[in-house]
Amino acid sequence: MAEDYYEVLGVPRTADASEIQQAFRTLARRHHPDINRDPAAEERFKEINEAYNVLSDPDTRARYDRFGPDFRQIPEDYDERVAAGQGFGGGAYRGSPFGGTPGAGRAGARTWSETDVDTSGVDFEDLFGSMFGGRAGRAGRGAPVPGADQEAELTLSLEEAYTGGKRKITLGGPGGERGYDVTIPAGVVDGQRIRLAGEGGLGRGAGSSGDLYLVVRIAPHPRYRLVGRDIHVDLPVTAWEAALGATVPVSGPGGTVKVHVPPGTSTGRRLRLRGEGMPHPRGSPGDLYAEIKVMVPPSPSPRERELFEEMAAVSSFDPRKQA
Repeated sequence: MAEDYYEVLGVPRTADASEIQQAFRTLARRHHPDINRDPAAEERFKEINEAYNVLSDPDTRARYDRFGPDFRQIPEDYDERVAAGQGFGGGAYRGSPFGGTPGAGRAGARTWSETDVDTSGVDFEDLFGSMFGGRAGRAGRGAPVPGADQEAELTLSLEEAYTGGKRKITLGGPGGERGYDVTIPAGVVDGQRIRLAGEGGLGRGAGSSGDLYLVVRIAPHPRYRLVGRDIHVDLPVTAWEAALGATVPVSGPGGTVKVHVPPGTSTGRRLRLRGEGMPHPRGSPGDLYAEIKVMVPPSPSPRERELFEEMAAVSSFDPRKQA
């Protein structure tokens, strides 16, 4: 027996048209072979498409609910033939002719046998032909089928995500490579989706095409660390800048800004620059955090060494006693 179409879509038999369509779009997006590289995805997608094709058409769904998986082998004029006494004993029929219970709707019905059937006027090639290579039934007929939404990843540098702009990309698929012109909004973050309307899977019949969603992935950066919309960057300062205080430049993806280092600053202190993080088209931008890294000369000159020795001699500061 064929797989139950309601089970294929994961909906109850009482599901309405909108529930069936939503289930189809969700499953089609997950199993479309352009997106899902699992070898079994293509076959699963075909099952989903077939189930939706049947259940989305009210007439076809009604025949499927009445006759089960063999509904395509039942003639269109079945009821007229039964009423005329031309098929299955003229009784009520609520099942498949290959496993149902003919005559079950009549009181005192007899067990079906070959002698109950008046075969005159019945085209058995039409009735059984599609099972044995004969004429096809009504498969494929029905309401327009919308195309599936599709997803692909779009990797951006942090600078591209910060400024936005235009980008040409090429995506491959079973039909070959295809190019797209993408508008990147300023301030996109990792995991955000960019929608390309109508660029997804093609619909069937008069069905509209699905959408293509580009899932943004921001590549690791050698200098910046992105946390939500906040940008973190290391800020190297000299020992005397940290001790005496200073105003120093810090570079962010939006350009260079000045930050004040308070006197007595140690490594690890974070200085916040409000609004200098990732832009937000519909809200407040993130912040830029400069984390202090106190640096000393790797090879002090004789005079620098002399000054450090002098400071060591006069200073009573012991960082190990500060904890």
